[in-house]
Amino acid sequence: MKSKNTFGIQFIIRIPRQDKNGLATVYARITVNSRRTEISLKKKIAAKDWDDVRGRAKGKNNEIIKLNSHIERIRTLIADGYHNLVQQRKTVTVDAVKLLFVGSDEEMMTLGKLIEYHNQESAHKLALGTMKNYKTTQRYINKFLREKYYRNDILLSELNYRFILDFESYLFHYTPKDHQKPLNNNGIMKHIERLRKMINMAITLDWLPKDPFASFKKHFDRVERQCLTSKELAGLENKQFAIDRLNHVRDMFIFSCYTGLAYIDLAELTPDNITTGIDGGLWISTSRAKTDTVVRVPILPQAREVMEKYWDNPRAQNSGTVFPVISNQRMNGYLKEIADLCGITKALTFHIARHTFATTVTLSNGVPIESVSKMLGHTSIRTTQIYAKVVESKLSEDMGKLRQRLAQASVKEA
Repeated sequence: MKSKNTFGIQFIIRIPRQDKNGLATVYARITVNSRRTEISLKKKIAAKDWDDVRGRAKGKNNEIIKLNSHIERIRTLIADGYHNLVQQRKTVTVDAVKLLFVGSDEEMMTLGKLIEYHNQESAHKLALGTMKNYKTTQRYINKFLREKYYRNDILLSELNYRFILDFESYLFHYTPKDHQKPLNNNGIMKHIERLRKMINMAITLDWLPKDPFASFKKHFDRVERQCLTSKELAGLENKQFAIDRLNHVRDMFIFSCYTGLAYIDLAELTPDNITTGIDGGLWISTSRAKTDTVVRVPILPQAREVMEKYWDNPRAQNSGTVFPVISNQRMNGYLKEIADLCGITKALTFHIARHTFATTVTLSNGVPIESVSKMLGHTSIRTTQIYAKVVESKLSEDMGKLRQRLAQASVKEA
């Protein structure tokens, strides 16, 4: 009886984007019943030496002859595997054929295995907060696979553009079952961005021949960076609370407003990080936990005054830090109380202190953006330019000075 299955083997080449030598990798493309997958032969060849029509190398030198012989052996092995499945009356799928050639199921690379590999390899390179975000993305992927595909994992060879669109759509319509808010567009794009980075790793390692993200365009919504105005900052500095914990949280927030330190960097700040700078004054000398970038910031009088209040604090001395730090979650909870008591309507979080340093304290007072970028520990000045866009008062002041100079020049000419 004639088999109803359709089967084909084709050999193709792909040039990785990151390959500066222009060498292509040879792949075996298997097609079964209109579904296809690809297997890397782990062999390289110059694109000019490949015959696309015949699916083999061109030329007669020893390396070309060896490669073509290897291709024919692979063709025979794959074909034999397919025919064995047919003869044994087993379910014939493209994945089953590939599995017979590759070997045991453990050797088949899946998305789940890729994520685990990425997390193991990146654990010592990325900050804890960044790794936590990758773990969150992993949980969303697992939920998506169970609810959309009714499975726990998926082969990398099965990933395609449709998979990416389905995952994006799932995140847009996902309704949290706990206290969390639904994901906004930028939050969804961050999960897509992390998945893409892991997929890029698979492509680099030759685990995936085709990029499912090739046609995908991510789109972030513009978000205005909230910061305190000079009036709000002064009001916060002068406010005294009846509860000590609110005074402590306010002090640490103010310190960050005048130094630009993120929560984790302030939490890990020790007396050893306070050094004497080139100007003879006190400086902060540390590295950002997020990017491991060296940061050196002169300590302004307002920050020094706050810091000196805690030189003899028992909790700070016991932990070996400059401040008696609490968790970021509790810190932000107390900041909401502080905002209410100070009449601040903005959703006050600790990170707003960093934005306030960038805008109200530095850029608005004429500090060059290059210097601000250095003190914030940004790896790209483009990141700092986001803050520069909101400093309208500084733009108005600069243009006012320009008007005065132009008017004076006109008077002199007259």
